[in-house]
Amino acid sequence: MARVYNFSAGPAVLPEEVLRACASEMLDYRGSGQSVMEMSHRSAEYQAIIDEAEADFRALVGVPETYKVLFLQGGASQQFAAVPLNLCALPGASGKADYLITGQWAKKAYQEAARIIDAETIASSADKTFSYIPTCADLPVRADADYVYICENNTIYGTVYHELPDTKGKPLVADVSSLFLSQPHDIARYGVLYGGVQKNVGPAGLVISVIREDLIPAGPVDGCPTMLNWRTQADAGSLYNTPNCWAIYVCGKVFKWIMAKGGLEAMREHNVAKAKILYDFLDESALFAGTVRACDRSLMNVPFVTGDQDLDAAFVKAASAAGFVNLKGHRSVGGMRASLYNAMPVEGVEKLVAFMKDFEAAH
Repeated sequence: MARVYNFSAGPAVLPEEVLRACASEMLDYRGSGQSVMEMSHRSAEYQAIIDEAEADFRALVGVPETYKVLFLQGGASQQFAAVPLNLCALPGASGKADYLITGQWAKKAYQEAARIIDAETIASSADKTFSYIPTCADLPVRADADYVYICENNTIYGTVYHELPDTKGKPLVADVSSLFLSQPHDIARYGVLYGGVQKNVGPAGLVISVIREDLIPAGPVDGCPTMLNWRTQADAGSLYNTPNCWAIYVCGKVFKWIMAKGGLEAMREHNVAKAKILYDFLDESALFAGTVRACDRSLMNVPFVTGDQDLDAAFVKAASAAGFVNLKGHRSVGGMRASLYNAMPVEGVEKLVAFMKDFEAAH
């Protein structure tokens, strides 16, 4: 078997140690005689799996007791509607929210919210194809806004908030899908932090939401489907209905893998080192160029171009043949993109840069 270097933005590379551990338990999970994919989510065996996963996640991230951790279905995109439906139904809510639009996913979240509430854009980088993060020091946050929303790392465009915006006391809601568990998260600075796990944590089909308890409705909400009401899953321990049992199980393995590697601070150091290798090359290259303002560069997603669409396509094809796969940029922007998630080894980035140097020399 030959493993490729997978630079996909998601579903993305997972640690080999985790994949092997899952494979070893595929047919018989710890003497139960069944796979995790077969067992009842109401069984004692599965209750132990989800309890351990939540406990490890809380310890790894440092989640305060005043926050709920929910394992939800529908991916991050389903939270685009769940966020306004829940937060704008709290006592005293105005039904208004302010959004910072720094990429496609923030834009989609805003558009979904605007179908339900009075959503307003208070900052945007659309004027330069989302290649930078707007200044966030003095945002025009509305006095009666229920929350302020950001997508913290923009997968498609390769930008990231290196400093969280000043929300002027309003709860900050952040989609952290593309940088989830790649660095420490100061949970107390967020009202709601959520991420689809398929980019850096586990298999597709699961979103982990960390929600301050006072931001969860006390009961049913008019106009909010039962499955989108955070109270439904909070009261049921994420087991109101059959959850994505397998994804939660794999995520639990990844939590332990990160702990064994030294935790989230060690992950940040690992990711800084990898990104530096690629960015240093791009800054010196005569052929390839990064597309993001240097001060706003993501450690997770690195978009780059040659300036010639045909040459971009030739590079992607040659790279794939050489074992560097999923480097084609998102269909909305073209070019190339290398996603350097936790499980991507330094060796993979070093070999990619060596290949890029050879391609540059030949062209």
